[in-house]
Amino acid sequence: MKIAGEVKDFSIRDFLENRKSLKVMARDIQLAVAGAKLAVDDAAVEENPIDRTRFGVSLGAGLISSDVDELALAVIRSVDESGEFSMKIFGEEGLRNLFPLWLLKYLPNMLACHISIIHDAQGPNNTITAGDTSGIQAIGEASRIIQRGDADIMLAGAAESKVHPLTIVRQHLLGNLSERSDEPKKASRPFEKNRDGLVLAEGAGVVVLEEISHAEERGAKIYGEVVGFGSSSSACAPNKADADGQGLARSIKAACADSGLNDGKIDYILAHGLSCPLSDVAETRAIKEALGERAKQIPISAIKSMTGHCGAASGAIEVIAAALALKNSRIPPTINYEENDPECDLDYVPNEAREFAPRAVLVNSFGFGGQNSSLVLRKLK
Repeated sequence: MKIAGEVKDFSIRDFLENRKSLKVMARDIQLAVAGAKLAVDDAAVEENPIDRTRFGVSLGAGLISSDVDELALAVIRSVDESGEFSMKIFGEEGLRNLFPLWLLKYLPNMLACHISIIHDAQGPNNTITAGDTSGIQAIGEASRIIQRGDADIMLAGAAESKVHPLTIVRQHLLGNLSERSDEPKKASRPFEKNRDGLVLAEGAGVVVLEEISHAEERGAKIYGEVVGFGSSSSACAPNKADADGQGLARSIKAACADSGLNDGKIDYILAHGLSCPLSDVAETRAIKEALGERAKQIPISAIKSMTGHCGAASGAIEVIAAALALKNSRIPPTINYEENDPECDLDYVPNEAREFAPRAVLVNSFGFGGQNSSLVLRKLK
């Protein structure tokens, strides 16, 4: 595997004024901080006085892999007399070769921690580590926090960098990666007949969620309304996805029920669309199981065909794409769609964006190990 979706020319220094904390910011944290800064600026949160005790953070995070260069000396010093790595020696001697605050770079809760400090968010502070569904889970939980009156504004979303040697090796050993290294732009092809695996990527997706009257009072720019959230577990093996899609179907049904919209009101779907042979079939089955015959009439986009798979961040990025579709009355395509798969027989908006004005959008995420999440956004009336 020689390809990945890297955020080129990214520098956290473009998004951060106080740079003293950079030494304890892994790439994932840096991406999250940048995403939060862009979200706060877009929502003009800092332009009006707000109650900081009612401003919170809900961030999803993945498995943050340690920098190989940092670990190298510690690992070398942890080899026993037989030439094998010893965990005992690592604990007693190897760790001494890491700088004292090393662990703070890789704790998943540090994404939300740094963001709350930077933006003086003194309200609820949550971290969600639910694999690929973390972004949607974090946004869904943030909406619940506002609904029950514990906050007025929440920064919510997720960040993860899958562009890391250890992560790439893991996914290669599991057989999940595309082998189209000679055609990187065509490698990620969700729902298409000749798909052969995912393309790892990195990114962040952060949104500002706000209680509606609070947002209107300060004249905030509003893209849409979160009206439904659902989740479920398929309880499958940690390295497997739910093959029949029943778990995701339950998540979709729960989100639709929570939204108060019947099945006929969902008119657009942002799919998980991983580009793996079995998972795309499972998602197609889940959509048809949850929405019935209506599923054949609903356009579906899989933007991982363009972004690659950003792990925990993917669902949050797809929520942002859904919000933009509501705002712009235009839906993104699923690119690299060349040949129909008989088992994936829905409308995947092939290759070209489409002028379409959705009123209610369903966003799906599911992950290896069987966690499923779905979110429903509605155009504000």
